[in-house]
Amino acid sequence: MATMNLNENGVHHSIVNGNTEWVPLTLTLVEYPKGDLIGKVLALISLAPFGIGSGFLALILFRRDLHTITFFLGTLFSEAMNYILKHTICEARPLLRDTVHVEYGMPSSHAQFVWFFATYVIYFVFIKLHHMNNNTIIENLSKFLIISSSFLMAVLVCISRIYLEYHTLWQVLCGAIVGILFATIWFALTYLVLTPLFPQIVSWRISEILLLRDTTLIPNVLWFEYTNTRQEVRARSRKLVSMKSQ
Repeated sequence: MATMNLNENGVHHSIVNGNTEWVPLTLTLVEYPKGDLIGKVLALISLAPFGIGSGFLALILFRRDLHTITFFLGTLFSEAMNYILKHTICEARPLLRDTVHVEYGMPSSHAQFVWFFATYVIYFVFIKLHHMNNNTIIENLSKFLIISSSFLMAVLVCISRIYLEYHTLWQVLCGAIVGILFATIWFALTYLVLTPLFPQIVSWRISEILLLRDTTLIPNVLWFEYTNTRQEVRARSRKLVSMKSQ
């Protein structure tokens, strides 16, 4: 005999013959039709948000840049907003196959995440990313690749959520719209309000302990670190040669 119980998240789970029927954590589980190569590729593409999240954690751990931390906080707030919207609207995922979804589908969290990320990156490239190097052609090509790859990733993730029947077209579109709007608001808040506070924040004692830094005024951080590292290596090399000659 099977009965339905309401768990703490308001989602029903079944109890069969007195035993709880376990359900998969759909946040990480992605299914695709067996033998469908396109579905398999799109299933892998739909994992992009998890790769982006891992990249954020790696950058924060090794670079300790305030702008990266702020960007990451924006993604967390976006996900929190998505959770609130889903549990307010309470619209189910599409019932197009024999799979019982235990999460709501409106708006799509994947679509909201990738469009928040892509929109923020586009704003950053156009407004903040200047003078990447001395070659204008390479600089423009780099910007084009960054923008086009971000846009393409967002589109493919949205297609994957519809193709794999996790969301309807409307749920994906709503997720994309919310992600774009929130990215616009968050970038404006970061650029106009938070960024001017970064020099003060890095002067705090806790920031010194955590090795937090502000690279806002450095046009090309990679080039800056490369040239400074090269100069330091040369200086230490000359010092080492001088010590050996004594």
